[in-house]
Amino acid sequence: MNRTTRLTVLLLAVALLGTVGTAAVLRAADRSAVRDRQQAGGPPVRAGAVTLRPSGGRQLLVRNLAWGPHRDELATVPAGRPDGPRTASGVRCLRFHAAAGTGICLQAERGALADSYRAVVLDAHLRERHRFPAPGIPTRARVSPSGHTVAWTVFVSGDSYAGTAFSTRTALADTRTWALDDNLEEYAVIKDGHPYHASDINIWGVTFADDTRFYATLATAGHTYLVRGDRTARTLTTLHPNVECPSLSPDGTRVAYKKRVPGASPDAPWRLYVLDLATLRETATAERRNIDDQALWSDDHTLVYALPGDYGSDLWTVPADGTGTTRRLMTSALAPAYAG
Repeated sequence: MNRTTRLTVLLLAVALLGTVGTAAVLRAADRSAVRDRQQAGGPPVRAGAVTLRPSGGRQLLVRNLAWGPHRDELATVPAGRPDGPRTASGVRCLRFHAAAGTGICLQAERGALADSYRAVVLDAHLRERHRFPAPGIPTRARVSPSGHTVAWTVFVSGDSYAGTAFSTRTALADTRTWALDDNLEEYAVIKDGHPYHASDINIWGVTFADDTRFYATLATAGHTYLVRGDRTARTLTTLHPNVECPSLSPDGTRVAYKKRVPGASPDAPWRLYVLDLATLRETATAERRNIDDQALWSDDHTLVYALPGDYGSDLWTVPADGTGTTRRLMTSALAPAYAG
């Protein structure tokens, strides 16, 4: 190969590399533009004051998952305009719930070697009142109707309810005295009318009737049960099988829950059901997708729950009586609670 030929080949190679580089830059710019358009089309979020005792009507509070500087912050919208602009509080929570001006916020604290977690009790202005260390990854949180008792569940091993290789820890705390029951597995279990003891018991997903009585899930020997809890007696009594993550209706008569259904994929086993506590009659809702959430009652007739979305999670609603259809309530949101 003579000098002229070598120079021609070199120039062609440089031109080819330049073309490839330009194409890569243009593709990256195009992806960035698409991403920017997607974010621009998301819900507007701005910083502002957020309260658990709003004066301007009922509010819906969520963990905001829209991309931007306010991602993972508690944000609020008018309950009647869930798709409207969001006001972000600056308080970040992985899980959240609120009632009667009291909030429970489960947070992560990033460490150099490992993350740690805590349960923080908030006042009506989202200021910290008290904190408790949490021994694992936050997964569920609830506040009693009076705001006097809070509960939270964490994974202490594993990170999914779908399989069997996980362990949970559920705690209750009094927000007046800060008395703590840090492990509900220490309560006495009454199963099928008889005392029950087992080393594999797990408790999760508390939902409150009042400051003393609550419901939760108990798992043992490969089965789950709805249990009624009594803080005074320190007992858990089984009521119904195949119930996970119960949520008590505002009138106290029904429980919404995840039920494992025959024939479903082991990775997506649950459907959303409602149990009448007086008759123990089960009603399947119109939601036929896999539900891995503790549903929330927005009123006596409607359930709110999370499903995977483009930015992590969207909120959906469905009637509790088995009629109607599902409806997307909010995009880019998780852990809903109503205030006001």
